[in-house]
Amino acid sequence: MALELERPPLQADERTALIGWLDLQRRILRWKCEGLADADAHRSVVPTSPAMTMAGLVAHMRWTEHMWLEVLFLGGDETKNPSFDESVEDADWHTGGRPLAELLAEYETQCARSNEIVAAASLDDVGRHTGYRSGGANLRWMLVHLVEETARHAGHADIVRELLDGSKGYS
Repeated sequence: MALELERPPLQADERTALIGWLDLQRRILRWKCEGLADADAHRSVVPTSPAMTMAGLVAHMRWTEHMWLEVLFLGGDETKNPSFDESVEDADWHTGGRPLAELLAEYETQCARSNEIVAAASLDDVGRHTGYRSGGANLRWMLVHLVEETARHAGHADIVRELLDGSKGYS
């Protein structure tokens, strides 16, 4: 596995730096999925966290992007996002056995939508969903959180991939 990293410019403005680091972590997550068979993408290798599969990580991150930017920031309909379903534990990690390629395509589409939302707003704009405390954060805070969460799960993907087939690395 080899990845060409494209970090944001060293003298980037705040928006460019935030989106640059977020895009890098998104790329790392997708890279960790390259060449995986669907059976491996859905195979659990962490006994205490059975939903933490490569497919589950991708599904979770798709819904995380949706939750923060479409629901909490724009004030969208939370019922369209399994992250808000408290009747099913880790509902946003469930994949229904769908192919990894399909999950990755949905994630890619969601990331593009997220970037559109960010491009159209000020970093000082505050979320519109009043039903959740986090909906009161500004876009800057939400983006920092997305960088943190995406990086954390990209690290999980690195470990899961190594446990699946021994692939490792970050060039």
